[in-house]
This record gives sequence, C-alpha cells and structure tokens, in this order.
Amino acid sequence: MNKENKEPIFEFDFTLITDFFRALERQGPGGDEQTLRALEFIPNIHPGLRVADIGCGTGHQTEVLARHLDASITAVDLLPGMIEELGARLQRAGLGDRVTTLVRSMDDLPFRDGEFDLIWAEGSIYNIGFERGLTEWRRFLKPGGAIAVTECSWLSPLRSPATAYIRENFPDIDTPSAKVRILEKAGYVPLAHFVLPQHCWTENYFALVAARIPVFLEEQGHSPAAVRMAALMREEVEHYRVHGTDYGYVFYIGQKPEE
Repeated sequence: MNKENKEPIFEFDFTLITDFFRALERQGPGGDEQTLRALEFIPNIHPGLRVADIGCGTGHQTEVLARHLDASITAVDLLPGMIEELGARLQRAGLGDRVTTLVRSMDDLPFRDGEFDLIWAEGSIYNIGFERGLTEWRRFLKPGGAIAVTECSWLSPLRSPATAYIRENFPDIDTPSAKVRILEKAGYVPLAHFVLPQHCWTENYFALVAARIPVFLEEQGHSPAAVRMAALMREEVEHYRVHGTDYGYVFYIGQKPEE
C-alpha cells in the first residue's frame, strides 16, 4: 500500500462512502446461496420470527431474508442513504410491510433485552469488532435465539508478507477455530461455520466495484478525495486477486442457550 493511500475507507466523508456504495447491489462479499445456507442452520424458525439485520447496507441480504422467512425484520444501518436505497428496494419487491428500517449506529442500538429470535450481520460486524458485537448484541436475543455473521478470517497457514495489508484493514482477523472460541466466550453455542466461496468476492462484489469506479469518479468530478477512495478500492480488488487464497469471509452461526 502506498504511504499516501493508507487511510481506510471508513475515514472518508460518509457522503462520499454513501455515494459510492449505495449504487452497488452488495456492499461486500456474499451470495444468496450462502445466505440461505446459513439459514438452514438456524434452529426454531417459526412464523412471526423477529429478526434484526445489523449493518444492512442497501439490504440485498435483507430482501433474501424477507422473501424466505415469515418474519418481522428490523434493518439497521448508520448511513441514511443506505436505508433510503433499502426502502426503495423493498418497495420494488413488494416487501415493505415485512421490514422496518432504522438509521442507527450498531454500538448504540435501542433494542430491548430478548427482543429478537435472530440477529443477522453480513460483512458488517468488523465495524464494531467481532467479539464486542457478539457480546453486546447477545442481550437482544431471546433464550434459544441465534446469531449469524460473516467475518474476514485466515484460510491458509501460509501467508505472504503482503497480508500485512489485511491486518491493517481487518485488525481482528484470526483463524476460524479462534473465531469459534470467541463465539463460545461470548456466550453462544456454536452451530456451524463455513467459508464463502471466491465468487462471492470476485463476481458478486469486486466486479461491481470495478464497474462503479469510473462512473463514481465522473460523478465526483475526479475530486482528490474521490480519486484516493477509488485508488483504495482498486488496491483491495488487486490484493484479493493475488492473495485471495490466504483469507476470506466465513459465516459463523451460534445460539444463545435456553435459560
């Protein structure tokens, strides 16, 4: 990473981040098949399920959940522009009556203890930290409720020196076995974990990012901040192309024990 490009994405103006990412179908690696596979491990799915989708972005996975669950979903994101785009998505899909949207930081959630049967967070828990998110959100789950999150994790013991880049961007990265131990420490019974395949990065996310960059730069008039952000996005795409076998997203699913 070039010295002048060391600032992480989250240090950019929220408006700039929103302008770039709200136009994408997804704001991170993922796939419908993987969302549905994770759902298969959730116990006690029943009509009227109460679900919180935390860090929902524009809500691709929110829509998948709404289509496949008889549930009331609360979708939360810090950025109003993401929530606005999610609202439009839900209206187009005819799912607006199943999802309530909320603009709120994930470290300041207004939920009651035991309010939800299921907490979902695809590609977002790193914003608060894996252990902190699991620990703080646990109280919002009913006894027997479940949590499903994706988290960047090491996939290979043979890591090149270039993986310092990943440590800079995902400082809490660790092996899946270490992440499962954290899940247990936070008070959950591990139910399953599985690796998202590479096409969840290359086709479902980075292809969209690469196509978005020139349009974004034109929209922003090639401002210095937009050029820096585009450079960081290109670097992320290229780093994964070269070193993507070293790391990836893993779905982690756990259950709050019955009391």
